Amino acid sequence: MSRIGKLPIAIPAGVTITVPVTTAKADGEGQAIIVEGPKGKLEQFTMPAIDVKIDGDQVIVTRANDEKMVKAKHGLMRSLLNNMIVGVTAGFEKKLEINGVGFRLNSKGPQEIEMNLGFSHPVTYRAPSSVTLSVNKMEITVSGISKQQVGQVAAEIRALKKPEPYKGKGIKYIDEQIRRKAGKAGK
Repeated sequence: MSRIGKLPIAIPAGVTITVPVTTAKADGEGQAIIVEGPKGKLEQFTMPAIDVKIDGDQVIVTRANDEKMVKAKHGLMRSLLNNMIVGVTAGFEKKLEINGVGFRLNSKGPQEIEMNLGFSHPVTYRAPSSVTLSVNKMEITVSGISKQQVGQVAAEIRALKKPEPYKGKGIKYIDEQIRRKAGKAGK
């Protein structure tokens, strides 16, 4: 049995989970688990051969058989449901930092930022409506209720100007360590 998949998920107060009557269908189409909480509502499709049940104040994820793909999806489904519950109660956030001489950062609303990153033109990034961007000096905070969307937006912003190994210029995660290279050895 999956070590992650067999762990029950506690349902905090204020969170409602709607599970279809039978989740372990052969095709798994057209059925969705809905999690609603104080921060919003998230939806996740059910996976074939994975059964989700609510037992009191816990969510229990089980699998129909021991095939390799079903075993892999067992732990995945449990992790997705746990992330949904954490998202609608506490939310997720990632912080990015901009380093570089002449680099600038401006906020143009909760979903849009404008950056001068050493290119001949300013770069504007617009996030989806479920993700908010906030600016504090040279830091960007990406926050939202979906862990996947927050991570995707942070990765897209970082990809605009990846940090280079010589001076460390570019956009990096706050906790990221950039491996530095030695410059040219002069005589």
